[in-house]
Amino acid sequence: MYDIISIGSATGDVLLKSKGITVAKSDTAPTGMEQRMPLGSKLEIDQITFSSGGGGANASVTFARQGLKTACIAVVGDDVQGRAVVDLLNREGVDTSYIQHHNDNITAYSVVVVADNGERTILSYKGEGYHFDMLKVPLSTLQARWLYLNSLGGHYDLLEAAVKWAVTNNVKLATNPGGKELAHGLAKLEPLLKQFAIVMMNQEEAAQLLNIPYKQEEKIFQAMDTVIDGIFVMTKGPQGVMVSDGTHIYRAGVPGSPVVERTGAGDAFNSGFVAEIARSGDIVKAIQLATANASSVVAQFGATAGILKQGDMGPWPLVEVSQK
Repeated sequence: MYDIISIGSATGDVLLKSKGITVAKSDTAPTGMEQRMPLGSKLEIDQITFSSGGGGANASVTFARQGLKTACIAVVGDDVQGRAVVDLLNREGVDTSYIQHHNDNITAYSVVVVADNGERTILSYKGEGYHFDMLKVPLSTLQARWLYLNSLGGHYDLLEAAVKWAVTNNVKLATNPGGKELAHGLAKLEPLLKQFAIVMMNQEEAAQLLNIPYKQEEKIFQAMDTVIDGIFVMTKGPQGVMVSDGTHIYRAGVPGSPVVERTGAGDAFNSGFVAEIARSGDIVKAIQLATANASSVVAQFGATAGILKQGDMGPWPLVEVSQK
């Protein structure tokens, strides 16, 4: 019996910083800002880091370091990067026996362009992530208390089957859906989302799903709160988080921790939140662990280096959580 099974993406990451890439305001970018580089130029890279990432893999590392018996289901290529991802998870104590190995393409890869303020733009190549094979996911043989779903490469059949299996077997569901899942649209997703104990999105994702302007924060949150029957978590990057359990609304900012780069911050927050809910059910503690985990991750390059271990909340003060 696993405490939690994570299904989602597993990737190779390369993180780059260059003084030649600038940040500027934009009327067309969803967040109002964009990174720019001169076309046709050759820019010097000031810093480069290679690591492993992907929402499913990142979450598995958090769960394992928090003392939960964890398995990861993902798909990788038969290549160096795919083997590196699996080796990382094995070192963390994650059961990788259900990871699919596919040889038609290369392991999913992300090029992360990091700005001086720690924000970044991610160029994402899905690669083998497109080849999730529903027939190779042995749901009927698995036993778990929780199932965590991250990016499934747009495979609605896998999402639907996983939800059905969890509901049938009294397994609690949590999700931070990927962009290709959200692209199926609210009308198609809503019946499935109502089965989840925890649904997590960032503000940009929620805005796009609802077709509400990004800056209308309260309207976005209230609309999603009516869609979700369980706990809804809306992360707002450096502006903190809003959480609703259907009865109370919780808000928290972020501690004044140093920011090196933000890759993996969302995965760290979401998986930290789920880990604490699975352990204690306490939303305030879940927000505090999630925030500490994300703060630790953004203080280092790469998505997994800073993930906290059980009992370690990092060097920063616990974030204050307001409730109404």
